[in-house]
Amino acid sequence: MDLSQEEWAEQLKNDENAFLLDVRTPEELEEGKIPNATNIDIYLGQGFMDEIQKLDPSKNYYVYCRSGNRSGQACAILHSIGIKNAYNLEGGFMNWTGEVAD
Repeated sequence: MDLSQEEWAEQLKNDENAFLLDVRTPEELEEGKIPNATNIDIYLGQGFMDEIQKLDPSKNYYVYCRSGNRSGQACAILHSIGIKNAYNLEGGFMNWTGEVAD
């Protein structure tokens, strides 16, 4: 499900069962990340699939990339493996105005 920057940030803030997933590349991570995010690069292909298979399906996943395209794909992949609550950050990290960590 696509959420606007405001909806995504507000929902994340109030969700005690949230898991923050960054699907960007290592190079993109150098620009900073949203605090407490776990990075699994979607471009790893089978490696990405292997890692997301380990994720807890009872969590709510807040997914982002640079612009919102890859994270939308990642949400679809999460749904396909049985993770029902995956929220895509529309506009991605490049439009993020919240807190940023190194």
